[in-house]
Amino acid sequence: MASKLTWQKSSYCAQGNSCIHIATTPTAPRTIHLTESGDPTGAILTTTPAAFHTLLTTLKADTTPPRATTPAIEVTLGETPDTPVRVRSTSAPDTVVTTDRHRWHAFVLGVRAGEFDHFA
Repeated sequence: MASKLTWQKSSYCAQGNSCIHIATTPTAPRTIHLTESGDPTGAILTTTPAAFHTLLTTLKADTTPPRATTPAIEVTLGETPDTPVRVRSTSAPDTVVTTDRHRWHAFVLGVRAGEFDHFA
């Protein structure tokens, strides 16, 4: 499946560096995929457009996501800046995409610039 997807990363991600990438399935049912090109596990999180929209809205508003959204995308920032950022879906909690804060920040800047709005 991953080879058939067209991945997009934030323009805020430095060229050549690993970053968070987003893709959507080209056919119904439409699903959103999120991965980190530098994640050694190669994890690909798959979620609904609604859950991805909630993530985008939450990141743009810099708020805590509502608990009622199911499935939801959960983001865990570690206690310290050098602790990995972990992203997972409540519908597949064992699939965890791992990145660092620098790459996460580049993704969030892209979200706030509207670079991923067309996915949701």
